[in-house]
Amino acid sequence: MAKRIGILTSGGDCPGLNAVIRGVAKAAYELMDDVEIIGIQDGYRGLIHGEYRVMKQSDFSGILTLGGTILGTSRQPFKQMRVIGEDNIDKVKNMKENYQKMKLDCLLILGGNGTHKTAALLAEEGLNVIGLPKTIDNDLYGTDVTFGFHSALNIATEALDLLHTTAASHGRVMVVELMGNKTGWLTLHAGIAGGADIILLPELPYDPKKVAAAVKRRAESGKAFSIIAVAEGAMTMDEAKLKRKERLRQRTEQGFHTVSEQIAAYVESHTGCETRVVVPGHLQRGGAPSAYDRVLSTRFGAYAARLIQAKKFGVTVALKGNVVTENKLSDIAGKAKLVPKDDQMVQVAKDMGISFGD
Repeated sequence: MAKRIGILTSGGDCPGLNAVIRGVAKAAYELMDDVEIIGIQDGYRGLIHGEYRVMKQSDFSGILTLGGTILGTSRQPFKQMRVIGEDNIDKVKNMKENYQKMKLDCLLILGGNGTHKTAALLAEEGLNVIGLPKTIDNDLYGTDVTFGFHSALNIATEALDLLHTTAASHGRVMVVELMGNKTGWLTLHAGIAGGADIILLPELPYDPKKVAAAVKRRAESGKAFSIIAVAEGAMTMDEAKLKRKERLRQRTEQGFHTVSEQIAAYVESHTGCETRVVVPGHLQRGGAPSAYDRVLSTRFGAYAARLIQAKKFGVTVALKGNVVTENKLSDIAGKAKLVPKDDQMVQVAKDMGISFGD
């Protein structure tokens, strides 16, 4: 009897997804006999609606360097998984039934925090599930790094690199808004790698006065420009006291759509320095995976195939101290890895004279 392995990719796309899919498939074909891989279309939506295809070995050739995901993806909020909406679809019931209809022996789920919550739910419901940690935010609990992070970091760093010359030429302050709604790992690392002068993170609420003061100090010391790397989820100390909806409503009432617009307006009005906002946006999710992510994704995929061979389910793959291992889904689901205030990287940045506006 064939061993049938289902694979789906859920949540935001990123470089490295296809490299993991390839790693799983190639290792599974090598390690086990009579393997069939079932590609589930568009994440959990495909599992809910029974949209899938039996994949051929040739489907996994030439995808190591390909960004995005050949299986497609979608965002299916965890909070809605047990909610029956107007379409009258019992999502959990459908996923379990489609798992059985596909005759799967196990299901590999590639995704971030929300994805892993649903993976843990399915494991609790009795499905053989293995998670694989994907997110450019690097905020999945229990793993030192997620695949996709380093590729996005390269792009974010390049954006900061490119802005230095135009900022210097015009004597401007560049406010660069990077992805990271709840955590600031990407902005922290890119800010250091890209030579930012100020780094603003969701975990470290800032004082706008101190940000403006840092820009002023640079100008008074003869440095005509400044680069501010800000995570999209960054907030002022006053905003940190508010709930997210209240915070966004307050910004909208002030005429701002994003934190970067808010910072730019404050800095320009309080320093007299010409200020511009740059938002690389989804460029950070695009393109080919970096060499690091190709290697990491391959390691993760091969390890997942070993877990299937050993019939070890209800876990997610992780990297700890450069060793690939696994965590129980029940131990990591719903937990975010935030940037600690005393993180060594934060201290390194401060030692380099970078301001966090705190």
